Amino acid sequence: MNKVLNNSKLAVFGSSGMAGSAIVSLLKKSGYKNLLTPKRKDLNLLNFADVEIWFKNYKPDVVILAAAKVGGIYSNNIYPADFILENLKIQTNVIEISWRNKIKKLLFLGSSCIYPKFAKQPITEEELLKGYLEPTNQWYAIAKISGIKLCESLKKQYNFNAISLMPTNLYGPGDNYHPNNSHVLPSFIRRFIEAKITRQKKVICWGTGSPLREFLHVDDLASACVFVLENWELDKSNSPKYLDGTPLPFLNVGTGIDITIKQLANLVAKLVGYDGEIYWDSSKPDGTPKKQLDVSRLKSLGWSSQISLEKGLEKTIALYIKENNKQF
Repeated sequence: MNKVLNNSKLAVFGSSGMAGSAIVSLLKKSGYKNLLTPKRKDLNLLNFADVEIWFKNYKPDVVILAAAKVGGIYSNNIYPADFILENLKIQTNVIEISWRNKIKKLLFLGSSCIYPKFAKQPITEEELLKGYLEPTNQWYAIAKISGIKLCESLKKQYNFNAISLMPTNLYGPGDNYHPNNSHVLPSFIRRFIEAKITRQKKVICWGTGSPLREFLHVDDLASACVFVLENWELDKSNSPKYLDGTPLPFLNVGTGIDITIKQLANLVAKLVGYDGEIYWDSSKPDGTPKKQLDVSRLKSLGWSSQISLEKGLEKTIALYIKENNKQF
């Protein structure tokens, strides 16, 4: 436990979401007790005045911004304005008000979708803004890039202590299994379990199955968040740098290992015991062909992921079955 952080009020925005709830759980397990976890029903992060009043009333010292509007390819395509507007408002409100209230440290969670569609692989932090984005999630990506740059500019102009992590695709407890709005992995878990229960002979999956993706268990992300809050200071000599030697204010977080979507589908099918046909609908979009993060800079600080994909999936599938009372 970091003594400085332990004596501070830590505010976690988005504490009810998958990432936020995992972070809060780990903070509690690590001995942090002075936690502020405002819920959506109590605080509208889209409203600047509401956020400003909340900060004045609760006076947090450290802020973790895990709140965001998220979704898969389908929802990003259908609601592009919602994705860019809501995420821009949430980020700008929390980050600006945190700066104006002189908090000690802010951690902003972005996403690996910030990188160009055809970024060099594995993707280093320098790939940001070096090419055009994947069209199916560009609205969300642009908002997240704005959040990173807002943090970076406040550090540069006002020495505001803001750091950012760019996680790869997350999965685990608290994920979204909605039929239309979920990401690929929870979508596979739900569909293959339902296919197993209803004895479907075929499961249809979007695209060709050829894109490569990297997946990180949300508990590993929580571990990375607590680690950087305790150990990463931009002004220290061991802090990761850009190639020109200036401090790098955002870091990739992932496993550094990717898998094809087809391999992922086969793995989920195996773990749930589904032995029917998997049909790939190539008329549907694939998205970015490959998205593997270079996580060497975070590793250089002393953190690396600990949960393998298969072990993480076994836990996640078991939890989904338990929470949804699925009977095989």
